[in-house]
Amino acid sequence: MNTKEDVIKEISDVMHPAINFSLVKLGIVSDVKVENNTATVLFALPFPNIPILYDLIFSVSQPIMDMGMEFKYETHVMTEDEKNNFLMLEAEGWKG
Repeated sequence: MNTKEDVIKEISDVMHPAINFSLVKLGIVSDVKVENNTATVLFALPFPNIPILYDLIFSVSQPIMDMGMEFKYETHVMTEDEKNNFLMLEAEGWKG
């Protein structure tokens, strides 16, 4: 049976497509819950309705499903502190 730590380790290398950091480091993946072979990933978004949301979700879902687990997700908007940290890392790691 996979644990929360197993899932986080598996998805910790999933990179943001435009920022040279992982979704975990950026705080976009803010939490993972594991119950009955289902991983529920909590996505914290810097802004509502970001255009690449489903690309990010898909990129995280694949390694989890490859582990033989079910995948679910929830989203919310980042707190001001989380958003400020994200924006600082975005400026540092922007690929554009």
